[in-house]
Amino acid sequence: MTGLARLAAAPQDAVLAAEDLSLFGTDPWWLVVVKAVFCFAFLMVTVLFAIVWERKVVAWMQLRIGPNRHGPWGLLQSLADGVKLMLKEDVVVKRADKVVYVLAPIVAAAPAFMAIAVIPFGPSGNEVSIFGHRTTMQLTDLPIAMLYILAVASVGIYGIVLAGWSSGSTYPLLGGLRSCAQMISYEIAMGAAFASVFLYSGSMSTSQIVEAQQDRWFVILLPVSFIIYIVTMVGETNRAPFDMPESEGDLVGGFNTEYSSIKFAMFMLAEYVNMVTVSAVSVTLFLGGWRAPYPVSTFWEGANHGWWPMLWFVLKVQLLLFFFIWLRGTLPRVRYDQLMKLGWKVLIPVAVVWLMMVATVRALSNEGYDFSRIVLYVVGAVIAVLLISFVADVFRDRKAKAAEEAAGPEPAFDPMAGGFPVPPLPGQTLPPVPRRRPRHERQLVVSGGPDTQSDDLAGNGKEADGV
Repeated sequence: MTGLARLAAAPQDAVLAAEDLSLFGTDPWWLVVVKAVFCFAFLMVTVLFAIVWERKVVAWMQLRIGPNRHGPWGLLQSLADGVKLMLKEDVVVKRADKVVYVLAPIVAAAPAFMAIAVIPFGPSGNEVSIFGHRTTMQLTDLPIAMLYILAVASVGIYGIVLAGWSSGSTYPLLGGLRSCAQMISYEIAMGAAFASVFLYSGSMSTSQIVEAQQDRWFVILLPVSFIIYIVTMVGETNRAPFDMPESEGDLVGGFNTEYSSIKFAMFMLAEYVNMVTVSAVSVTLFLGGWRAPYPVSTFWEGANHGWWPMLWFVLKVQLLLFFFIWLRGTLPRVRYDQLMKLGWKVLIPVAVVWLMMVATVRALSNEGYDFSRIVLYVVGAVIAVLLISFVADVFRDRKAKAAEEAAGPEPAFDPMAGGFPVPPLPGQTLPPVPRRRPRHERQLVVSGGPDTQSDDLAGNGKEADGV
């Protein structure tokens, strides 16, 4: 309840905040071009580093060497991979829709670069000077900047869907359909997680959301929203363990199976740029944005001024990129039904219930209710919902048992009835596999020298048995 206590104790003006974006839109055209080029270069350099870092970290986790040939410590490996892909033969399959087939990688990659335009790298004031001109450390901002990010992220899915459809092949089509269903499932929960932040900050502007985290970060006040967004951002970027659209185990390569050369490289570029973008959004919404971490900001007043905020922002983004890599090197790929069940039966209900709780706490605190009464109302509502769900489950179980008893015993299933093995249908189970007991007890097989500890234990065991 500590998060709800802080939520209720928030100042009233946090809800009624008005966006002051007067500092944006005043830069000369050449400075806008400089900022746009910087945003593009930041994404490209971060992607090149993330590819090398991922291969290094996964190699370290799997006790392998990893890239170490191109450049010092293999840091130019991703650049060498890009050059290699550009020099490969560009193949266009015969059954493909040529126009859509060529445009799909562009549609997937272009929106990935657009979301970074509204991400703040530093304070919204004129903190820095570029070629003698004081400016903000952000390309632009909008009163509905977060809606802009959601819209741009949704457009990128069209590239994957069109790539699967235009290839004229079965496996890419399945990968595109999976990506579409996955995007629909996880963006609903993501939007609900965003709405909790909007309720607390009172704004959809990215710069104002960071300003609202001056006292404490939203990851402390809204931990459930942060966890939901972390899960959904992995699903949105099609990364392991949610990389179902390009599952090589059953779809060969997924939506990009029929692509090669620079078009294949653009899909990979879009994936890594999306990783950087969703990490930057997570930092902006929940981790204080460009603000310095708590221990640093307490004893160093200038940590949040000048060019230093960009350092804290980059470090937080890299920390989340390491989280992506850690998941890929640790967790196996989930099944498709598990992916859909997590999205529709877990994330969306939890996100909606949490959003209702946050809205209730904010509304009651705005009306001047005491925190103890707010806790009483919220806890009472939660207990009532749990009791109703418990009663519904009890009656559902009774109805299911009655239906089973009325149906009688389950019919026997013979997998070899048609002359060849077939899988069981819903409601059928395989017969138990007969197993015989081993004729001899298993013996301990020890490798190594004769004086190992295992040999001593084995010898002692034999002596104890009288051998």
